[in-house]
Amino acid sequence: MDGLDEITLTGLRVFGRHGVFDFEREQGQHFVIDVVLRLRTADAARSDDVRDTVHYGEVAETIVAIVAGEPVNLIETLAERIAAAVLADSRLASVRVTVHKPGAPIDAEFSDVSVSIERSATDTPRSTS
Repeated sequence: MDGLDEITLTGLRVFGRHGVFDFEREQGQHFVIDVVLRLRTADAARSDDVRDTVHYGEVAETIVAIVAGEPVNLIETLAERIAAAVLADSRLASVRVTVHKPGAPIDAEFSDVSVSIERSATDTPRSTS
């Protein structure tokens, strides 16, 4: 066992203007984001202090700013941007990001389209947050 724990944020719904087609950028749509943060939480559990862990509310704010911000063509790019921003916190060992695009322009009945990526701390330059 690697001693890492997980904090999971599921179903963060954010309006954005991402997509390959002009109408996707003009009209926009909702994207749904899931993240799994891998870190050690034992210090936070002992201290019972949010400063000793990754604050999932702040992670959510970061994700909202990215998804609602500058448009990109691909949800793969969006997932990479989210992973890099979240991994800027040096307490994280890795992050798994799933970007769902339930309103994707597909001419068939479907429930969802998503891209999932996993990135580790060694994949991304980091700050000392």
